[in-house]
Parts: sequence; structure tokens; C-alpha cells
Amino acid sequence: MRYVAYIGNLTRLAVELANGDEPSDLRREFLRQHHVSDPGADELETLLPPLREAVAAVADGGPTVPVNLLLDRYPPEMYVSEHDGDGPHLHFARDGEEPVPWFGRSCAAALAHVLSGDPDVTVGRCRADRCPRFFVDDSRNRSRRFCSNTCASRTTVAAHRARRATS
Repeated sequence: MRYVAYIGNLTRLAVELANGDEPSDLRREFLRQHHVSDPGADELETLLPPLREAVAAVADGGPTVPVNLLLDRYPPEMYVSEHDGDGPHLHFARDGEEPVPWFGRSCAAALAHVLSGDPDVTVGRCRADRCPRFFVDDSRNRSRRFCSNTCASRTTVAAHRARRATS
């Protein structure tokens, strides 16, 4: 496992949770590999507000306070793992841990790496009007502006209609 891929995937997991998305294949695979049960919505209630604030801070390039608060609440427990046969690599939470602390530790550490300037992972905030969603920008030049093609199309159509209305 490449460490950069691990940070990127945990960041995707943080964004998925912050957006309130249904569990993705990535999330299910993380849970399976790390022997963590999938928490219910009521279990996530304590994690989601500080996680959303931390994701927003990363997307906006700061401040660092929300990420530090998440790290304080869910301090990473770093250790070296060899679970996937690709050689030793770092993990931020123990396999088999309760789900909320596992998500909190893992996402807090990944977001701290990204906020500190990991060049391979960029978190963005959708630029479409009234869209509160975040995304991980893995485009070649890190220029993505929207969370989905739907938001991009809706924004393009609205701009086109506004131009036609003024001419």
C-alpha cells in the first residue's frame, strides 16, 4: 500500500461521512480490512459535527483549529501494519476498534496530513449555488470546482440562461 493512497482514501472516507453519503465500496472495504463494524447514524452523531468542520477547514485552506479539535477528541494511535502483504505501512487506529473512535482517529490524521500540505490530496468545496458538498480533487491539475457533473451542468446552464436573458 502506498502511504499517499492511504491518506487519500481516508480523506475520501472523511468527505463521504461529512457529506452524509451512503456507505461506499471504499468504506465497506476499509471496515472489512480493519475489522470495524459499520456504525449507525445515531452512533455517528458525536463525530459528524466536528468532522464536517474539519473537512470544511481543509477545503478552505484553514483555519487549523477544527482539525486540531478533531485530533484532540480522537487522537491517532499510530502503529505499523502489514495486513495487506504489501509491506509495512502506518495506520492511525487499531484494527477491531469501536467504529466511531476508529473513524475519528483515521479521518483526523488524514485531514491533518492534507491540511499540512500533502501535495497528492486536495479537498474542495462545491462551487454550485446552494450545494454544501465537499469532494476530493484528484484531477491532474487540481482544478475541479464541482462535486458532481450534475452540479457542473446545472451551473453551466444557469450561466447560459443568465447571459441569454441579458442580451
